[in-house]
Amino acid sequence: MKQVAEAAGVSYEQFKSLRQGKSQTTNVDDAVKVAATFGVSLEQFLVGILSANPTVPIVGKVGAGAHVPVFEVYENGAGPRVACPPSLPSAGVVAVEIEGDSMEPVYSSGDLLFYTRMSNDGVPVEAIGRRSVCETIDGLGWIKQVRRGSQPGLFNLISLNPSADNQHDVRLKWAAPVLLHWPRELAVRM
Repeated sequence: MKQVAEAAGVSYEQFKSLRQGKSQTTNVDDAVKVAATFGVSLEQFLVGILSANPTVPIVGKVGAGAHVPVFEVYENGAGPRVACPPSLPSAGVVAVEIEGDSMEPVYSSGDLLFYTRMSNDGVPVEAIGRRSVCETIDGLGWIKQVRRGSQPGLFNLISLNPSADNQHDVRLKWAAPVLLHWPRELAVRM
């Protein structure tokens, strides 16, 4: 978390308070920095920290076997929202809806995944070996287990469903570990 705070250009203590939903930024400049670091718009960030009933934006869909083009399709937080799970801070967290069945039986089509992008580009070490939301260089969004590929900069995207195909030696724009999974029945959409 200290690296994310440094990347945002804010103090670690301030960043930690924001992530835990305990305080708000002291000025708009800090809010812009933190929102950019999380890969969300300023509006999405502010709605999350200022709301008495915090919500999280659903930024689009992500493929689990289905080929889903760039899933961050809603501009400036204008898309649907979901009630923020109690275990997550609302600031900096976004959700995507799963399309497809390659991650069955753990994740099903229509379920929501919550994540935070620690940087705008790249694959952080925290995403390796974990189920992560990711985007390939050809603009497709996926939920897969991310593993190292045969060479630096290449990754294997592993499906949980034994009858689904895995992808090998794929270049990724970015990846973010899943923080929380909510079956579609639990999500309260706003």
